[in-house]
Parts: sequence; C-alpha cells; structure tokens
Amino acid sequence: MPTISARYLGDLRVECTHNQSGTTIITDAPVDNNGKGEAFSPTDLCATALGTCAMTIMGIYCKNHGVDMTGVRMEINKSMSANPRRIGKLEIIFDMTARAYSEKEKSVLERAAHTCPVHLSLHPDVEQVFSFRWQE
Repeated sequence: MPTISARYLGDLRVECTHNQSGTTIITDAPVDNNGKGEAFSPTDLCATALGTCAMTIMGIYCKNHGVDMTGVRMEINKSMSANPRRIGKLEIIFDMTARAYSEKEKSVLERAAHTCPVHLSLHPDVEQVFSFRWQE
C-alpha cells in the first residue's frame, strides 16, 4: 500500500491522504504562483517537514534521556528563490521552554536538529538555519 495517496481537486488544489491513519490535508498554490493561498503550499509542507522532523529527532533524544521538552515552540521562515523558482532558505527558530537544561543537553539538542532525515535529504543549495532561543 502506498504511504500517501493524492487527488487533484482542480483550481490548483490537491487533497492528500496518509493511508495508514486516514488523515487528510489540502494543498493550495500560493498567491504569488497563481493560487489562492488558502492552504499550505507544497513548499510550505517542505518547510514544515524540516521543522517537525528536527523537533521529532530532538523529542526522541529527550524521551530516551528523561528530558522534558513539552511546550517547545518553533517558527519557520521560508524564502523562495527565482530562476528556477525553488526554496532558497529555510530558517527554523526553536523557542525552548524555561527548564534547567544542562549545557550537554543544549548541545545535543542543537546537534540533533542537524541529523533529522529531512535536513539530510534536502539539496545542499537550500540554506537551512537552525536557531535556538533558550529561556532561563
């Protein structure tokens, strides 16, 4: 069985279904590329995949080492490049919850973000910047 099934709905919209769970999402072309911008664009999903993958890898470390990172938030900034139109830069900013993270935990969590499969899969021309705001 395929991991994801998708159906073109017309008007630059696609409905995607995660076959294992039945969860669906809709994508829409962005306003600056002939769409309505009423849902995540495909490049928005790529940016989201990078952020959530990095956060998941960090979460796996925390789960395995008894570190609580519940409540950590992130902001994702995507910049497009032209000729060809593509993602030029992805910036992920993690707002770490106010906890007594050790220096080792901080270092490991920052390194973990750079080991996520999406980060390692994106073309090297896509600039990827991970920033951490540690609350004291």
